[in-house]
Amino acid sequence: GTISVGIDATDLFDRYEEEYEDVSGSGFPQIEINKMHISQSIEAPLTATDTAILSGSLSTQNGNGGGSINFALRRVTSAKGWGELEFGAGDLQGPLFGLKLFRNLTPRCFVTTNCALQFSSRGIRPGLTTVLARNLDKNTVGYLQWRWGIQSAMNTSIVRDTKTSHFTVALQLGIPHSFALISYQHKFQDDDQTRVKGSLKAGFFGTVVEYGAERKISRHSVLGAAVSIGVPQGVSLKVKELEKQRESTATDILQKKQEAEAAVRLMQESVRRIIEAEESRMGLIIVNAWYGKFVNDKSRKSEKVKVIDVTVPLQCLVKDSKLILTEASKAGLPGFYDPCVGEDKSLKVLYQFRGALHQVMALDSAALRIPKQCE
Repeated sequence: GTISVGIDATDLFDRYEEEYEDVSGSGFPQIEINKMHISQSIEAPLTATDTAILSGSLSTQNGNGGGSINFALRRVTSAKGWGELEFGAGDLQGPLFGLKLFRNLTPRCFVTTNCALQFSSRGIRPGLTTVLARNLDKNTVGYLQWRWGIQSAMNTSIVRDTKTSHFTVALQLGIPHSFALISYQHKFQDDDQTRVKGSLKAGFFGTVVEYGAERKISRHSVLGAAVSIGVPQGVSLKVKELEKQRESTATDILQKKQEAEAAVRLMQESVRRIIEAEESRMGLIIVNAWYGKFVNDKSRKSEKVKVIDVTVPLQCLVKDSKLILTEASKAGLPGFYDPCVGEDKSLKVLYQFRGALHQVMALDSAALRIPKQCE
């Protein structure tokens, strides 16, 4: 969940001179909260291929506000794609019906398409968004986006994300806003996961410079603050708290663990046949695979490694010497479960292909394809 508060501090930097200075309290700058946003999202795996998502939000700005609630059902249709149906409603906008599709075109390229129908007092407002993305290298992705209907625009961006930094440059041409954006975030490798960031955004609406930082304040909470200086928007302070909700109790985790272990037992015979077939052609053999939270030596002693062995479930997904996983949480795969709810997870795989050993590590929600084309 996310809680965001906007504070207007314009009077602190560019004060408006009152005509009558004897007004009580006129000697102090007027700093006020001018907006607030609260949102929450919950994902619940229904089957190995189906996931239900429930989300809601409340927002207010300058005394006006509203809220919305959305329900989505996602199904993994194949190793290369998935589809999602969305239904939403709010007090400011009418019912919303949407369809989202994801498809891997090549090992390094994918496309997403989102179609929506927004019902309002002015009638039905259709919308279509298509995004084409390509991995330029191990840490860099380029995006081309076309949006029609609601706030039509064309956008191109390059995002580079590494262990210590996150860099974005974007250019948009659209109605009503066209702008250029550049932002940088530095990730400190400390126990509190401290991050500092800065950005510059310039367009027809003006220019905005923003800088801030965020830090982990507890096991499941992150506190952040950012100062925004804009022309003609003025100066504002945003305070944000992210709460990583626990979706399952210890009893639920134990139950999911037992279900996963039962699924693994059923896979043993299939996996044996798959391994025999792969060995006969020097194909893909999963030597070891681990899923969960990995930590380094600098972490606190309380931050223990929480991983599970998923060697058998992954080998069972190998087909024609290939393993392809889509952009979705691995916790919903057969034989998997979430060993550390609410925490960042990764998948680490040691595999053998054509007689050589290789190792790869992927984030929980990242797509994965092995072996790589160059191997």
